[in-house]
Amino acid sequence: MERRIGRDRECEELSRAMESSRSEFVVLYGRRRIGKTFLVRSFFKDRFDFHYVGAHKAKTGVQLQNFRKALIRYGDNANVPAFSNWMEAFEYLASWLERLDSTKRKILFFDEMPWIDAKQSDFVAALEYFWNSWVAMRDDIFLIACGSATSWMADKLIDNPGGLHNRITRRIYLRPFTLHECEEYLESRGFDWDRYQIIQCYMALGGVPFYWSLLEKEFSLPQNIDRLCFRMDGMLRTEFDELYSALFSNAERYISVVRTLANHREGMTREEIMEATRLTGGNLSKVLKNLERCDFITSYAQFGLKSKSAIIRLSDFYTLFYFKFIHDERGHDDDYWLHHYLTQSVAIWQGLTFELVCLAHLPQIKKALGISGMETQVSAWRYTPGKISRQDLPEKGAQIDLLIARADKIVHLCEAKFSEGKYVITKEYEQHLRERLEIFRQVTRKNGGMVHTFITPQGVANGSHSSIVHSEVTADDLFAE
Repeated sequence: MERRIGRDRECEELSRAMESSRSEFVVLYGRRRIGKTFLVRSFFKDRFDFHYVGAHKAKTGVQLQNFRKALIRYGDNANVPAFSNWMEAFEYLASWLERLDSTKRKILFFDEMPWIDAKQSDFVAALEYFWNSWVAMRDDIFLIACGSATSWMADKLIDNPGGLHNRITRRIYLRPFTLHECEEYLESRGFDWDRYQIIQCYMALGGVPFYWSLLEKEFSLPQNIDRLCFRMDGMLRTEFDELYSALFSNAERYISVVRTLANHREGMTREEIMEATRLTGGNLSKVLKNLERCDFITSYAQFGLKSKSAIIRLSDFYTLFYFKFIHDERGHDDDYWLHHYLTQSVAIWQGLTFELVCLAHLPQIKKALGISGMETQVSAWRYTPGKISRQDLPEKGAQIDLLIARADKIVHLCEAKFSEGKYVITKEYEQHLRERLEIFRQVTRKNGGMVHTFITPQGVANGSHSSIVHSEVTADDLFAE
C-alpha cells in the first residue's frame, strides 16, 4: 500500500477513538475518490475484525449474500446461515462478536454504507437496533461507517432523528488535498514538477487524490491531461458521467445546477439559480446543501448584505474542466491539451480558475498576511447599477471576488493573477483598481482601512505602478502546510 500523505488531523481523531473507554460509532464521509477507504485501511493496516463493502445498485438479497460471505471469511466458519433480512444478519454478527476476546477492541468497517441500503431495505432500522440493543451495552466496539453518498450519510446517520439520534460519537469529513499535499504526493512518487505546473494540474484535477494517482511521471503535464481526459480510454474522460449519479439520487437535478454555475464563473445568487434551473425552493435547497457538503460548490456572503444574497460558485475543479473542455472535445482530438494549452482561451481559463485555487487556500492566504489568529470575514462583492435605489450611486458596475475583512477594520481587496513570471501592473490596470475602489467606497459607504492584496505565483514586478499593492501572497505561500 502507498504511503499515506497528509490526513494527520483525521488520524489523530481515529487514534483518540481507539483509545477511548467507550464503544465508538465513527462516520467517515466525503466525495467520491477522496481517499476514505485508503485512509481507513492504511490507519488500521487492514486489521479488521469485520469488513463489509456495499455493492452498487445491488438488491437487498445480493447485499445479504455478500454480508454472509464476509462473515464466513472473517469468522472462518462455512456454516453461517443465509439471512432473509438485516435484523437476522446483525443478530448473527452480534452473537459472533460475543465469542471474540472481550479485552480487545473489535474493529468493524462498513464501506460504501449508502449502497447497502437498497430500496425497501430494513438496513437502517436493523443498524439502529444493533447499536442500541447490543453495542451500547459494551465498551469494546469500534464501528466505522464510510460512504461517498454524502446526502445519505448526513440524512440517515449524522442527522438521523430516530434510533441513531445522537449515537454517532465522531464525524470525520475528508476534504480534498491542498497544494502542499499534492506536491508531497508527487514527490513521494518521484515527480519533479515545479509549483507552477502543480498549480496548473490542480486547476484541472482539484485536490482529489485518486485523480493524482493516475498521473505518470514519464509524461509531461499536457501529455498526462490528454491521457486521462481526451484519449478514448482516458480514466477521467467519462468520470463526470459516473460522479454525480454515484453520489446523489435524482442526479439530473444536481447536474442542472452545476451546469448552470459552470456557465456563470463569477457566481450566482440562489434566486438566479432558481430562475435558471426552474427548481422549486425546497428541491433547490436540498440540492445546494448536498453539493456544498461534497465541496462541489462554495457559498460566499456578499459584503454588507444579508445571507440570502450570498454568491454561490461552482468550486469543483474537475467539473469546471469537464464543462469547459472535455464535454465538447471528446472524440475530436486525442492530443487536445498538447495542441491547445498555450492558446489564449486556455490562458483566460487559467486566470479565472486561479481565483478558485486561491479561494480553496484561504488559511494559507491568511497565514501569509499574518492574520491567522485574527477574526476575519471572507466575502465577495458585486455592484450592478440600478439594483439599489439610492441617488448617490455610480453608473458603472464593479465586482470583487475575494475580500477579507479583519476584526481591526482593515479590508483586503484581493486580486488573483496567474502568470508564469512576476506580474506587471500597467498604468491602465492601476487606474482600474483605483476606480473600482472608489465605486466600492461609494456603494458600501466604507471609509479607510482598504488595501489591495495581490495573489500571484511569482509576486508583483517592481515598477511605477506597483505601489498600489499593499501586500503580496505568492505560490510559496499557497503551498504552505
